[in-house]
Amino acid sequence: MTNTLGPVTGGVDTHGQTHHVAVIDQVGRQVSDAEFPTTPAGYRALLAWLGAQGQLDRVGVEGTGAYGAALSRYLSGQGVVLVEVDRPDRKTRRAQGKSDPIDAYAAARAALSGAATGIPKTRDGRVEAIRALRLVRGSAVKARTQAINQLKSLLVTGPADLREQLRPLGSAALVETCAQLCPDGDLTDPAIAVKTALRRLATRIHALNAEIAEADRELAPLVTAAAPCLVALLGVGPEVAGQLLVTAGDNPDRLHSEAAFAHLCGVAPLPASSGRIDRHRLNRGGDRAANCALYRIVLCRLRYDLATQAYTERRTKQGLSKPEIIRCLKRYVLREVYRTLVSAATPKEDLAPAA
Repeated sequence: MTNTLGPVTGGVDTHGQTHHVAVIDQVGRQVSDAEFPTTPAGYRALLAWLGAQGQLDRVGVEGTGAYGAALSRYLSGQGVVLVEVDRPDRKTRRAQGKSDPIDAYAAARAALSGAATGIPKTRDGRVEAIRALRLVRGSAVKARTQAINQLKSLLVTGPADLREQLRPLGSAALVETCAQLCPDGDLTDPAIAVKTALRRLATRIHALNAEIAEADRELAPLVTAAAPCLVALLGVGPEVAGQLLVTAGDNPDRLHSEAAFAHLCGVAPLPASSGRIDRHRLNRGGDRAANCALYRIVLCRLRYDLATQAYTERRTKQGLSKPEIIRCLKRYVLREVYRTLVSAATPKEDLAPAA
């Protein structure tokens, strides 16, 4: 290990109960490493230890959106420059091994070399509140979908007379009818047991509907207040806007360019050219929830926006398929969303023309 009082770079491998932190000097030599608990006192001790190793330049932190979220908030509040570090890929881990000190030193080297340049989300504003509420709403939507699928599946194998009675009904009417079933008899009878199960599933769906509606009532004003210009865009409602806000974070200025936001949302076409063939392929990376939000905007505009319909017609005549046209439209929509987010995050005095 090297002792230094010059500039140093830190790296943190985050876990649920402890964080392992390492320090390297300005040429990448290992200085020291230590482990601290994930408590307020542990965070203070970690920062004091980093300061004792030398002049702290920056700190690379793994998992700033998970185990490292609380530590990132604390270090940012103390004025420490943070860099978001992705964990090493499997090939690198197979070559170098895996341990907490190894991962911590790797995070420090990624921050020092510039291999990692991401700025973590601050997670301390209105968007973080929106994220928390959307998380619960999303789980309720999934549970409702699962319950509806179970109800329909149970009906398929249920008694023939009950199946014939309920088969013509749509989902909403089916749930209402099943909620009103009054099975009376011995539960050892399969017909009675099926009716009981259907009623309980319908009751669960009603409860989840109420929970989702309550979440929507809470989220709509929050999202509108956070980004009124975003909600005003064609095809963007509170649900879509909420997802795009969560993807960008409370500090969308951390996205240094429109292209970076496109990669984050998985709508930046990737080059796949070879020889005389010049083409791009679908980007399957990025935040797929944000990609889905952009897709929903495009579908809305394909139906209601004349300019989008004209673009689709023109590109179709040029030989593009509908999926290819939608990918192009998602990229155009992202440009509009990015400009709206950045302008909303920029203070008014920064937008004023110079005297």
